[in-house]
Amino acid sequence: MSLLDIIATAMIALGLFFFLGGAIGILRFPDFYSRLHPAGKLDTMGQFTALSGIALYLLNDLSLGSVLTALKILLIVVFVFITSPTATHAIVDAGVRAGMTPWTKETREEGRR
Repeated sequence: MSLLDIIATAMIALGLFFFLGGAIGILRFPDFYSRLHPAGKLDTMGQFTALSGIALYLLNDLSLGSVLTALKILLIVVFVFITSPTATHAIVDAGVRAGMTPWTKETREEGRR
């Protein structure tokens, strides 16, 4: 195994760790707005590190096909980096327009009574 393979494997594993953190955050956070934070941030970071690791792994073989495939993967990363924050903002804006209120400790205690 070369150093490039080790770095690529570590990046893919780190991306999976970010995906796991995002999934746990979506399940554990109390309201709509809180859940969008891990969905937007950690999923974007997870795909960035995982897909960058895959692109690095493909660059181990310097053929034209592998270089073009790695370039396509990096273009996907750039596209997701542009669209993910925009989509998260649009979803939050839709929640505000629908009248969804953020979670507070007081609203949680009122629900228990």
